[in-house]
Amino acid sequence: MDKTTSMYRDADILIFSTGHWWTHDKTKLGENYYQEGNVVYPRLKVLEAYKRALTTWAKWVDKNIDHKQTHVVFRGYSVTHFRGGLWNSGGQCHNETEPIYNTSYLKKYPSKMRILEYIMRDTMITPVIYMNISRLTDFRKDAHPSIYRTVYRTEKEKKDAVSHQDCSHWCLPGVPDTWNQLLYVSLLKAGLASKW
Repeated sequence: MDKTTSMYRDADILIFSTGHWWTHDKTKLGENYYQEGNVVYPRLKVLEAYKRALTTWAKWVDKNIDHKQTHVVFRGYSVTHFRGGLWNSGGQCHNETEPIYNTSYLKKYPSKMRILEYIMRDTMITPVIYMNISRLTDFRKDAHPSIYRTVYRTEKEKKDAVSHQDCSHWCLPGVPDTWNQLLYVSLLKAGLASKW
């Protein structure tokens, strides 16, 4: 946690999220990338690093947040929908116009979210509202900006765009609006928001 976190201590609601960037190449390799205190690990598995990071977060929350005043929300992360490779090597969501209907095409529930659930359930004192959007979002392969980010003027630009698409971000309006509605309902359910 950094020096700005002192500003969070008297907030009414804190919303945290992490997971998505832990799936990218630089983090997955784990070589000379993770630092804990003054130690930079020459090699560390991403799940171990993620668990340590969330454990640090959980300890900070328990130590610094008055759960009688501040409510903590943790939003899960959305998995990517690259078919045929990663975003920079042929992966794409080109011409996807419908969600996934067959659950056998969905990815396995992320191990990172299982780690988060364990930490919230078994190590934290502070109650956390868990907004699990991972599975819900996995259905929406059709909702990425992909080739719609810009106007492609030539056939070559269109062809190049197909091979380098964005299947890890979302169109707006779209899926993130659903996350906002779920957040609002979660706050209503916890008695922290007004219906009007």
